[in-house]
Parts: sequence; structure tokens; C-alpha cells
Amino acid sequence: MSVRDPGFGPRQARPRDGAHPIHPRREPRRWIGPAIIVVALVAVVAIGGTILAGIGSPSASPGSSALAVRATGSAGPSSAAPSSSAAPSSSPVSGATSASGSPGGSASPGSSASPGSSAPPTLVAADVPIVPVTSFRSTAESVRAADVRALAQGSGRSPHLVLVDDDADAILAALNTDRKTLGDRLKTVATADALATRLEKHRTDLGFLRADQVGPSVRALDWGTKSMFGVDRVGSLGAWPLTARLAVEPNAPAYDPKQAWTMVAGGDILLDRGVSLSIGRNGTDFPFAGGTAAITGRCANCSPFGWDTPYTKRTGNAGAVRDLVHGADIAIANFENPAPNGWSFHDHGTIFSANPKNIAALKSAGIDWVSMANNHIGDAGRTGILQTAKNLDAYGIAHAGAGRNTAAAHKAALIDAGGVTVGLLGYDTIAPSYWSGPSTPGSAHMTVGALKRDIAAARTAGADVVVVMPHWGVEYHDRPTALQQKLGRAAIDAGADMVIGNHPHWVGAMEVYKGKPIWYALGNLVFDQTWSIPTMEGITVELTFDGTRLVQSRIRPHLILDKAQPNFMDPAGSGRQVLNQLYRASGSLLPY
Repeated sequence: MSVRDPGFGPRQARPRDGAHPIHPRREPRRWIGPAIIVVALVAVVAIGGTILAGIGSPSASPGSSALAVRATGSAGPSSAAPSSSAAPSSSPVSGATSASGSPGGSASPGSSASPGSSAPPTLVAADVPIVPVTSFRSTAESVRAADVRALAQGSGRSPHLVLVDDDADAILAALNTDRKTLGDRLKTVATADALATRLEKHRTDLGFLRADQVGPSVRALDWGTKSMFGVDRVGSLGAWPLTARLAVEPNAPAYDPKQAWTMVAGGDILLDRGVSLSIGRNGTDFPFAGGTAAITGRCANCSPFGWDTPYTKRTGNAGAVRDLVHGADIAIANFENPAPNGWSFHDHGTIFSANPKNIAALKSAGIDWVSMANNHIGDAGRTGILQTAKNLDAYGIAHAGAGRNTAAAHKAALIDAGGVTVGLLGYDTIAPSYWSGPSTPGSAHMTVGALKRDIAAARTAGADVVVVMPHWGVEYHDRPTALQQKLGRAAIDAGADMVIGNHPHWVGAMEVYKGKPIWYALGNLVFDQTWSIPTMEGITVELTFDGTRLVQSRIRPHLILDKAQPNFMDPAGSGRQVLNQLYRASGSLLPY
């Protein structure tokens, strides 16, 4: 935040939520001749594979190679839970092709058999978890068996059911319907990639994929009240209620929610000024005690700076924000102020220093790491930077992006998440006067050269996944500058897995570059800028990983109340405005 920030202004009083208990996290984290014979054999194998692949349910379409032997799932959450592992059928199936276009179906979309393989691997029938999916931009959150029945009858919110053709009959059986019933409301495609492309163009369509084919270009929906991805996902495959009998490679690795891990990323956090006052009135836990809220109207030009301000109301679910943050394996954000020993409260202006005791609000919420690289970290002087780092250490919150010299400022923090080591780097592009020197405390200056060196060093130190959090851009603008795009892409080129930026205090664009996401700005998370709707809104990103692979990213819009507290908004309701802002700013940078 620069000197152009007018600070916090007057606003309406809000009712307080009740106390909410702190929930334990899933697991503790650590830092830390031959020619004729050959031809004959190939022919026999091919014929045998064709015959066996044709064995299926009576409803199988001609030419389908799916193993629609039986559907063990039910079209409702009350069905019996499937076995937790794929159980081979009594006889192997040779020559079948998976839904993704590659043998076995356990590889990610677009993968293929290894080069030089002379024949596809033998496949077996197994009960495979399937997941409802829709467009990445959809505001839908869940689907039920009743929704599938409504679709089959030509009513409901989704006009078409989209399936990979090879898997279609088995999935239809699991959903208690068939091709004849659906008629032209069923659309089939060749691969999982093609299904994702279809959903990009037809954003109200509903699809189903094998769980291990779900990727970040589609939005995985809950089936009833159960999730396969995210912080609140089911604890095991056995708890997932929907499966289909499909062809898989024996012993092939597959997505397992028990083995997945999650990261929650938020935007700018301030612990001085209006936030400090709010903590003093309401207690340390108040900033992350929010639930859900809605915008009920807007007051035109009601801000002293000429902005529209919102009329708001709480809609319940107190503690939902804390549950999400605390439930993640790793939770990260930007720390937009120093917290030195000799702090002083500011009731206005753009020079910050926070009471170190306020860091307890982050600790109790479950924040694991913060970036110290921003244009306010030096507001209490160079010594204040070092004291801030020690005070964060005292609360057990990891950090990066600033330190006693350039080497320390550019060193990644390493955090363990379920056996995967995550390297986190913070950078600033806004305040040169606070940048570190060879022997001078300060923040990490973001350059192409620094990205190459620092990301390589993080990998050498053991990072399996590298996340870069830059402070960049133009305040109160949602579109990235040319420099931001250059640096964001350079980070990916240097080996980062994603970039999550902040500083504008507005939600900004999202880009997918070489298959990797760049969020240019998440907006405010805990801040007192109550003088406009865009500064009161933000997004929290909930990410699910399978090992080192990002499999889902869910964008949760929120609204800041009482100058300190984010509350989630319904993405189909009040949250739609900030999501539309993100999509408009993204333009062609976001392919889905």
C-alpha cells in the first residue's frame, strides 16, 4: 500500500458473531521365424482383446471398449461405500483404452503410453471413484442424484450430461440412467481433455470424470454433501459414495484423498490501524472468526473519497473462515506491516507498525507462512525488519522475503505437507528503499536473475513444489502491468509451480502460463479499507495437490466486515461481482 491509500473511514456498526472454537488441523506440519510368429501372436492378442473388450452391459454402444460390467456406486450419498482400492476382476482385459486416451486411465489427461512400448498393458475391471465436474467458472458447488434425474427429464440447471465415451455406459449405470433415457441430452467426447474443453464452451453442462482425471481446468463439485477435493474432502476412498466399474491398470497409482494435501492462500494482512482497534474491542481471535455475509445494496458516493460503499449483513456460519484456514495443511498470506518491539499505533496514514502480540491472531487461525516482502516492511526501520522476523519466529510462523541481508531475504522457507516439501519465496517490486543489500537488512528485490537463482536454490534445498509470492502492480487496478507479466512468467520459466501476488488491494487477473497458475492479486484478507466495495472484497484460494501435481483450485470470494474480518460470500450471489472482476481482468490470460 502506498501513500495514496486514504486509510480507513467511517462505516456502519455490525453485529458480532458468537465465539467459535478453534478446530485442530488435520495433521501437524514440519518446517523445515520369427516375423510370422510375431505377426500371428499380435493378431491373436488383438482378436482376443477385441472380443473381451466387447463384453459389457446390454446398453453398451457398438464399439465401446468400456467395462460396463456392473456399477457398484449409487446415485445418492446414502449408498454403500466402495472398497478403498481397485479390486481386479477375475479375468484380465487386454487392449481396452482408458477415458483419457491412454491405457489404464490413471494417468493425467493428455498422457500416453511410454515411448517404445509394443503393446498396451493388460487392464482389469475395478470400482473407480467418479466425480461430478463443471466449468472452472461455474458458481455451482454441489450436485445430487436429483439433479441428474432432472437433467434426464429435460429440466434442471444443466442442459447436457458430458461423458468420455469409453466410460459412458459404466458411469450412466452408476447414475441409474442410460443413453436411451438421456437421448440428445447426453454428449460424449473422446478424452478427458476434450470434456474439459466442452465445459469451457458450455458452462452450464455437467460432466463426470474418474477422480484421477480431474485437473485444475475443471471445477469438481461435491456429490451431495461429500467432497473429493479441498480442506473438507472425505478422509478416504471408502468414504466416497459414487463409483463405476471401469478398466484400469493393475497397481497403477490413483488419486486418493487421504494422500492429498491442501494449501490456502490469502491476500494482504494488516495488524495496525483499524484492525488493531478491532482486535482490541473484540479479541485476538476476531479477525478469522468470520462466517458468511452478503451485500444487500450499495450507497452511491458514500465514501469520503467518492466511492460506493456496501450495505451488508451477516448470514451465519461463524467460524467458517477459521475452519478453512486452520484445516489446510499450509496457509499463507502477505504480512503488510512490521511488528517491531518498539511498535507504535497509527490511527490514520500509511506508515504502519503492529503490536507483536497481534501476531497471535494469525497463529490461532492457523497461518503457517507469511511473505515479509512488501512496501511497508521497512516502516519501522531496518532494525524493525529483524525484530519482526524474530517475533514471527516466536509465534511459530515461517516467513521469507526479508532478512538481515540479501542472501537471507532471498532464501526460501521450506515447509512439509504430507511428505511433500514446499518452498516459499517472497519478493517486492514497489519500495526500493526497503530492499536488502549484501550486508543490509531489507526485502528481496524481484528480478529475473534473482528468480532463477532463488528457485534453483530452493530445489537444491529439497523443495518439491515452489510457490512465489510477489508484491507488485498498481494499487486499485485489477489488470497486470507488462512488468508483472514478465516477472510472473519468468518465475514459471525458472521452475516455480505457481505465483500468488498481492499489493493492489483489489482482486486482479489470473493467468495460466505453461499450465501453471499466476494470480496477480488476491485483494485484502484482513484490512481496514472500508471506504469502497473493491477494497472490502477479496478472494481466498483453496488448492488441492496430489503429490506435486495441482489437481484443483477453488476461488472463494469474501467480504471484510468490522474493519478486520473476512466473511465468505455466495459465489452465485454477492460474490459474483468480485469473481466477474477477476474474469474481466484476466481476459485471454485465463484459458478456462
